[in-house]
Amino acid sequence: MQGFLVGHAAHPDWRLALALAGAQIEAQRARHDASEAGPLSLGIIYFSDRYAAQAEALYAELRQRWPGVSWVGSAAVGVAAGGVEYLDEPALALMLAALPKGRFEVFSGARRPGRIEAFSALVHADPATPDLAELIAEMSDRTSSGYLFGGLAAGRGATAHLADGVWRGGLSGVAFSSEVALVSRVTQGSQPVGPTRTITACDRNIVLTLDDEPALTCLLRDLGLAGRADLRGALPQVRATLVGLTDAGDAALAARGPRQFGADTRVRHLIGLDPARLAVAVAEMLEPGLRLAFCQRDARAARRDLVRICSEIRDEVESLPETLVPAAAGHPDARQRIQGALYISCAGRGGPHFGGPSAELQIVQHALGDVPLVGFFAGGEIARHHLYGYTGVLTVFTRGAGEAA
Repeated sequence: MQGFLVGHAAHPDWRLALALAGAQIEAQRARHDASEAGPLSLGIIYFSDRYAAQAEALYAELRQRWPGVSWVGSAAVGVAAGGVEYLDEPALALMLAALPKGRFEVFSGARRPGRIEAFSALVHADPATPDLAELIAEMSDRTSSGYLFGGLAAGRGATAHLADGVWRGGLSGVAFSSEVALVSRVTQGSQPVGPTRTITACDRNIVLTLDDEPALTCLLRDLGLAGRADLRGALPQVRATLVGLTDAGDAALAARGPRQFGADTRVRHLIGLDPARLAVAVAEMLEPGLRLAFCQRDARAARRDLVRICSEIRDEVESLPETLVPAAAGHPDARQRIQGALYISCAGRGGPHFGGPSAELQIVQHALGDVPLVGFFAGGEIARHHLYGYTGVLTVFTRGAGEAA
């Protein structure tokens, strides 16, 4: 039996959407011998924020349909499965996996992982949680690899995330042992418009100087607006500008290819100008030594970078030793080795940004093949110990993840 099964559907009534998705899961189970992979043990569900008010009833129905399965997931403004995106419509996508017990552990604010030695973790969080960046870093420290992947619940009203219960606020998710083989990458959606500089003076979230030059002077120069006395005419261009922040010592730009951000750069909003101090305000608390580059969203660069990370994942999976990731007989390529995939993308991305309905997920599907995949469009993306914006986080589980030793 295939270790990862996927179902998805759209309907105004969450019960009917779940019934349709559940029928797909059971049809896949019926086509295979369940004894080959063992019982289903872990479920991941992403559901429209239009179902968020019924999250408790939805969770109860999941437990009834699949007893013995542990569930994690999140509400979102959009969900995805395979090469399909359900944006701003009532829908859900779910994945069930036959992972051996003892290789994963569900956690929440009420229960921290402790039964297994956590190697990595899928994390969902409420964006309204205070000190969220610190909590993510703390959770990263609890894993031996330091690698997290996931995203923030998103919605027009109340949000919810699942972890063997329904939660509002805080973090939740599932930790994996090192025996669960996975590969993950971050894809950026913005491109720098100027050089990467060092913050040499700041006041909380206000950048005063970059490389000892006034920050506003640097911004106007990068945008080709240097020397303008009246900034009002420049406001549309300034409003379209973001900032990419990178910790000192990390690589700000990708090692290969066109000039674009590397995986360590977090994109944040530029939220104000201070002409009196020639300063700029950023949507994050700052400290001297951080690297900063002004940037703008670029659909072509985002497409190019998404293709790049898919290729990197495929190449890495194909290069793994057979002893770690047994390939299907006669099929040693990545598409045969990938058991399942999760893709968390920014709510500001999706098909419309990439040029058509479901265009973003179709890029992923074309690169990876028709592997079981679910995901959601988040209010912020989590990878390693960072909280990102305007990015995508693609994680694949390789053959061996759902197989007993």
